[in-house]
Amino acid sequence: MTSSFTLSESRTFTVTHARHMAAKVATDLKRMQRLYGKPGDTDIAKYEDEVIQLLKQGLLGTVSYGFRRDDEWIEPTVRYTARDLAGMSANDDDPGKIRPGKNVSGASFYSYLTYSPAWDELTDAQKAAVKAGLPFKRTGASEPGVNGYMVSDRTYSSGGRALDRSSVRAY
Repeated sequence: MTSSFTLSESRTFTVTHARHMAAKVATDLKRMQRLYGKPGDTDIAKYEDEVIQLLKQGLLGTVSYGFRRDDEWIEPTVRYTARDLAGMSANDDDPGKIRPGKNVSGASFYSYLTYSPAWDELTDAQKAAVKAGLPFKRTGASEPGVNGYMVSDRTYSSGGRALDRSSVRAY
């Protein structure tokens, strides 16, 4: 006798999943704060809220936090890239490993965000509604270059989605 079966899995990405990943981003930012004095607690809470909202809606493309000098990211800067796991699995690493002792003199703390392709499918009214609910009013700006190179070093995942973290490294 022969038997067969089919396994089907359905996952819904919830605000709990988004909070799980955003908390890891906030932990990275707290470490950056301890080592380099920026960003402040209020900004960290706002960045965490922004990530939660955009992840939950599937609208986050990338977001970078760190220091820039002469319009280039320097160490320590981290970039998170959101992706759908499409049924695959991914690591859910512990946050941290922001490298200490980097020279941030003359640099300013900065954040840069891009939206996912799903953003382009929204109407202007929907985009305005999303932006109105976010803690920051981001304006158009060109993305800073990188003084060095980016290295992938962490993945945070939950509920079928992931945030891949890359960090700037100097040459």
